[in-house]
Amino acid sequence: MNPSALLDVLAARNAGKPILHGDSRCWDAPAILQEVDALARHLADIRVLAVLADNGPAWVMADLAALKAGAVHLPLPAFFSRAQMLHALNATGADALLTDQPELVAHPDFGFIRETDWNGLALMKRKASPAQLPPGTAKVSFTSGSTGTPKGVCLDMTGLLETAAALATCLAGLPVERHLAVLPLSLLLENVAGIYAPLLRGAEIFLPSLKTLGWQGMAGFQPAALHRTVNETRANSLILVPELAKAWAMYMKAAHLRSPADLVFAAVGGARVEPSQLLGWRELGLPVYQGYGLTECGSVVSLNRPGDDGPGVGRPLPHVSVRIENGEVRIRTSAFLGYLGTASQTAKDEFATGDMGHLDATGHLHLDGRRKNLLITSYGRNIAPEWVESVLLAETAIAQAVVAGDGRPALVAVLVPANGFGKNDLATAVERANLALPDYARISGWTEAEPFTLQNGLATGNGRPMRTAILDHHAAVISSLYPQKESASALL
Repeated sequence: MNPSALLDVLAARNAGKPILHGDSRCWDAPAILQEVDALARHLADIRVLAVLADNGPAWVMADLAALKAGAVHLPLPAFFSRAQMLHALNATGADALLTDQPELVAHPDFGFIRETDWNGLALMKRKASPAQLPPGTAKVSFTSGSTGTPKGVCLDMTGLLETAAALATCLAGLPVERHLAVLPLSLLLENVAGIYAPLLRGAEIFLPSLKTLGWQGMAGFQPAALHRTVNETRANSLILVPELAKAWAMYMKAAHLRSPADLVFAAVGGARVEPSQLLGWRELGLPVYQGYGLTECGSVVSLNRPGDDGPGVGRPLPHVSVRIENGEVRIRTSAFLGYLGTASQTAKDEFATGDMGHLDATGHLHLDGRRKNLLITSYGRNIAPEWVESVLLAETAIAQAVVAGDGRPALVAVLVPANGFGKNDLATAVERANLALPDYARISGWTEAEPFTLQNGLATGNGRPMRTAILDHHAAVISSLYPQKESASALL
């Protein structure tokens, strides 16, 4: 697909029909294109434009302006530390920054000087040495990172638009006229599936600030705000990570509410979800469907949808090639050009995902855990911890869970209780979860822990637990959950 397809789609839209909805203003196609042109003129001499800003129409128009100007777009997640931001900016040779937080980058280490303002954002520029980027790079998306230094993924716009077009085709039969962007736009999933795909299918996009949606940074998430916003916007579709879906469902159940009537499709991705948990959410009316993807593969690889649903992560989209080799999922798309600072990748190259999985007889993909996380008990049982953790997380009382047990006779867990729940609730939840697991995968002991957060170094910016850091941090208490002298029979 031609990289200018998004601009061509906008040029064909009728004046007066709103497309982008912000907290205080709606934008139709002519107004959007006028602002895109104005910013693109300021970017005429820019190689890499970084954007550090809240969700809103300005973020989307900046993305389109970078495309029009031929500049590489570097979305910066607000949850990055100062050191991570500096790394991303310097590694890409970013020479322009558009932000609603100019005070954050006013330090001499960043080297940016404010040039002008545009739609409530400060446009700042600096002199920077160009970085070696793969030819055709249109966007560099830094993963949230399981280590202190995030990895830059170089992406081709044609490949990203192929993903968006495939999503638009996959969901063509659903009455989706209004999409609500719930995740930060700096995450490629919302950027591609929540902006590009709706634009291609002619839908309206609602872009309230993250605070309006209920995001509270390290303080957590307020599902009541999300519920209210979905109702007010009459959204037909949105994208959730499992933790948000769980919090929303718990709120609705406690408040005796049902899912907003206009919502017809809610994609859930980012971590494995137990099928029974999905069914529980659907009993509240939430039209949730699990999907799977990676930044390297353009954000979405497979997706369940009404009429083509199953217990796995869905049927691979038509533009994706999925193959299983030695139990590992291998994927080919044209979006991935390589990692920043490494050799380029071509469309003919397969990407080894590190995810274990299989394809069933219907062609749906199932995930069986991460290769590097596989636990092998002293009985020789191979167990994917993600499977056991998903069963634990299906329990209302458990907010976060990490399972350990490599080389041990049984599994144990580090558990974080959900708000309002305590040790007795955790004990009941573990007992109930164990009933759904075979004996070799049951939790024999557990410890209660403080939440895993970015701030304490135990979670990534998007809330994913950092397994190695958590196991290291709780190593002593995990060891205490096992008998001091494990029986020799455990080795039989």
